[in-house]
Amino acid sequence: MFTLAVCAEMVFRDLPMIERVRRISELGFEVEIWDWTRHDIGALAHSGAKFSSMTGYIEGDLITESGADALLRTAEQSIEVAKRLACPRLNLHGTGLDANGLPVTPVPVVTGEMWLAAQKTLARIADLGARHDVVFCLENLNTEVDHPGVPFARAADTLALIKAVDNPHLRLNLDLYHAQIGEGNLIELVRRAAPFIGEIQVADVPGRKEPGTGEIHYPAIARALAALDYRGTIGLEAWASGDAELALRRFREAFTLA
Repeated sequence: MFTLAVCAEMVFRDLPMIERVRRISELGFEVEIWDWTRHDIGALAHSGAKFSSMTGYIEGDLITESGADALLRTAEQSIEVAKRLACPRLNLHGTGLDANGLPVTPVPVVTGEMWLAAQKTLARIADLGARHDVVFCLENLNTEVDHPGVPFARAADTLALIKAVDNPHLRLNLDLYHAQIGEGNLIELVRRAAPFIGEIQVADVPGRKEPGTGEIHYPAIARALAALDYRGTIGLEAWASGDAELALRRFREAFTLA
């Protein structure tokens, strides 16, 4: 019922990226990547893999004039790469992140003026997506463990911005790992966000490993998604707790309806 994808940045890490991509594809999953500037796009394009999602910018932010211009400029560059990979979704965050997932410019307090600026920037991004027939997905993050200082981090924040822009080329990348840490009440969150979801990402809590290793009961979430008639992509963005193939098998089992 669901399309399952796996983030190649986080599994089979003893292999070169191109081999990770091929292995994930051979196991029957679509592939997700992060910063495309670190990869050989030509090799990925000829790998035979089907790509589901990639980072949709190189730099920039949602709230400053120069940051918004940089975001739009590098989003256009990302679209050209996405076309080469036939990748339909490009991922965004509340601000630019460094190699450790930390905000390039932390924002301790988000003001009303920042909200209005973010809405304006995201409307420009959505228009860009419409012109090129791609979907940008704004991901919720957690600030308690992985991404302190990121503005518009909670799922409630990203959902509010997407509703305000009201453009089908801007959707929500609902990351349930981050949402469990920051908000909880995941099934109700899924129900509330369902009309605006472009993709769902998963990992367990604590540890950010595959489903079945922590406190989130993903089979119940799978049933809730089925009841909502969700037929989109679910991406595993998790570290393998041990053997990577076993981790991917556990992921598939969690989202296979009996």
